[in-house]
Amino acid sequence: MSLKAATSFSLLNTRGGSLDHQFSSASSLSSNNLAVSISIPRSKTGFGFLVCASKGADSKSLTGVVFKPFEEVKKELDLVPTLPHVSLARQKFTDECEAAINQQINVEYNVSYVYHAMFAYFDRDNVALKGLASFFKESSIEERGHAEKLMEYQNKRGGKVKLHSILMPLSEFDHTEKGDALYAMELALSMEKLTNEKLLNLHSVADRNNDVQLTDFVETEFLTEQVESIKKISEYVAQLRRVGKGHGVWHFDQMLLHGEAAVA
Repeated sequence: MSLKAATSFSLLNTRGGSLDHQFSSASSLSSNNLAVSISIPRSKTGFGFLVCASKGADSKSLTGVVFKPFEEVKKELDLVPTLPHVSLARQKFTDECEAAINQQINVEYNVSYVYHAMFAYFDRDNVALKGLASFFKESSIEERGHAEKLMEYQNKRGGKVKLHSILMPLSEFDHTEKGDALYAMELALSMEKLTNEKLLNLHSVADRNNDVQLTDFVETEFLTEQVESIKKISEYVAQLRRVGKGHGVWHFDQMLLHGEAAVA
């Protein structure tokens, strides 16, 4: 918008003549023969006006406030696409950022798929660790929610979501030395760290392309939560290493199912 203003001004009718009699109140200020007149209109409709300056008794207009709302957006108007398959919302969103978001969506879905396989394993009747089953089911839903959040953001920025293939996860998590609970929790910790590494890579891509909005989105929606998840699962791994493969695993499972009060 282009704006030109004078050191002093009065209100003139755009059709000619003064509008002082049409305003409910007016104030004036004079200094060095420069007069400033400010008036408040009784009505916002029925006439047009121009703000201008005058010097002394001379009623000749010096300059006015001229509004040109499209002056600065002409180049943006030229960039508005007309093709039906091109996004209208896309602005300063590079192809590299778009591809990185699609890769992160794939990471989140793959991690969700592994967690869902863990849920199915611990929910078996011959394993029957309901706390671990519930924990991994909630983790699967959370990771899928992350993928959907990234998909919504991709559409918001004018990108196109492209879903990649999901690898088939393990279906057996029993381990001869560690046992199934500790092995699965260590695998979960490694996946959370991998997810965090991929998120940091997405952040670096956004920073390299000067995409402030994408960096803010990753920081606000993902990074803090990811650090907290790594801390929580690290504690679970430490606790399972202490209790071994025996009766302590059942107590740990009850803690996940009912909270810490259940084993206090």
